[in-house]
Amino acid sequence: METIYFDNAATSWPKPESMVQAMTDFNAGIGASPGRSAHRRSVDSGRLIFEARERAACILGAEDPLGIVFTKNGTEALNIAITGLLKPGDSCITSSMEHNSVMRPLRSLELSGVRLDIISCSESGMLDPDHIKRAIKPDTRAIYLMHASNVTGNVMPVAEVGLIAKEHGIIFCVDAAQTAGAVPIDVKGMGIDMLAFTGHKSMFGPQGTGGLYIRKGLEGMIEPIMSGGTGSRSEYEHQPDFMPDKYESGTPNTIGIAGLGAGIRFVEKTGVGLIRDKERSLLQNFIEGLKKIRGAIIYGPQSISDRVAVVSFNLEGISPSEASLILDEKYRIMCRPGLHCAPQAHRTIGTFPAGTLRFSFGYFNTEEEIEYGLKALYEISRRL
Repeated sequence: METIYFDNAATSWPKPESMVQAMTDFNAGIGASPGRSAHRRSVDSGRLIFEARERAACILGAEDPLGIVFTKNGTEALNIAITGLLKPGDSCITSSMEHNSVMRPLRSLELSGVRLDIISCSESGMLDPDHIKRAIKPDTRAIYLMHASNVTGNVMPVAEVGLIAKEHGIIFCVDAAQTAGAVPIDVKGMGIDMLAFTGHKSMFGPQGTGGLYIRKGLEGMIEPIMSGGTGSRSEYEHQPDFMPDKYESGTPNTIGIAGLGAGIRFVEKTGVGLIRDKERSLLQNFIEGLKKIRGAIIYGPQSISDRVAVVSFNLEGISPSEASLILDEKYRIMCRPGLHCAPQAHRTIGTFPAGTLRFSFGYFNTEEEIEYGLKALYEISRRL
């Protein structure tokens, strides 16, 4: 068996050949900066970016492509949504399962007078929307919530929380790093005001790409985290106030966006539903097999309908880091041990500070790889 990649929650691999080809074609045939010149290659570059915007908007259920801001990753998108909105004296709500891309900006703002209410999730990582409702105060400005956990894979009740936010006039921001491209998303139907996504996971784009959806009209409340050249309104020395230029200073990662657009096109052609079904099948077979291994402790919800294809577990008698090393060196299985940049989530499920082993599957994994992975874990557990 060749090397097996079970680390898709960190970044998806392999990528569609069409993504690699799109980046090669841009570099060989266009290569120019968008919006900075009037020649044909600059125009072609701008057109490529707009087409990628249209694809991103379509897959997220956004009506206006100009509501999509391209960033270098999901973390930058979340920083815009958090630090660009909240001011001293504001209050916000988040969950105990969030990634540090949400927690760290919020903790930083706490030091300047923003109050943070963290809603405790269950030991399986699930969130009760009623707990969100009870935490709302008169000065609550926003709710920040992941769509799915990168630790346990559990899918949060985003639509229910979106309805609560709308009823109370609160801005609702979703971290879709683990779901965009793998789980159906409808920002309007789910009551989402802002949604951060990354390009290099289930959208099958390259690393260094991501974006933020901002509901039309909301941009007046959100300050950019960086200012500079945008290729528009060059006669003014103040930052443009219109979308998406307000948040896209500097030369964009056009070659990366070319790859992202091709990755999204692959998702559209394949179908999010088909991708979801394939990953669920892999997930179910793995969890069923893992339950048969003596000493295996599985974290998160038991039902695959409440999960994306991410499983955190431990084997009794061996640390996650040691097990991961054995899997890599002896079995050529790549996974991720530890805290997964989400210490609060591991406190919630009771695995802090050692963390867990995490297997995360993608569309290109196979049932044969799942069987091999289970065999490897069985052999490790027997030796223990």
